[in-house]
Amino acid sequence: MSVLGNIIWLIFGGLVGAISWFLAGCLWCITIIGIPIGLQCFKIAGLSLWPFGKQVVYGGGGMSLIVNIIWLIFSGLPLALGHLLSGILLCITIIGIPFGKQSFKLAQLALMPFGARVVSSSNYYFE
Repeated sequence: MSVLGNIIWLIFGGLVGAISWFLAGCLWCITIIGIPIGLQCFKIAGLSLWPFGKQVVYGGGGMSLIVNIIWLIFSGLPLALGHLLSGILLCITIIGIPFGKQSFKLAQLALMPFGARVVSSSNYYFE
């Protein structure tokens, strides 16, 4: 089921989200200091392409908090608002609710991407 969901997701909005994460990563990688942030953006772009069958596990420490605050100021809010708007539009129909939930998951991740790990849903329940 997750393969079919991912294919439909890619057609109806996943590609746009992945491109926005990729562009944010490219902008962060322009500076040497921003390269770790840009690399995290590239990882999340992959999640934005194929979100079904994956869960986000949050953790981290003080350094993650500092980087998340910097991230939120410069890039997090526009990406989160884009995913939030996409999720609201997808939830208008009953068929779009699972896709809207994935978009909301990405909106939350856009607010706090550092200290978060993406795991397979099958491994999520065994940790």
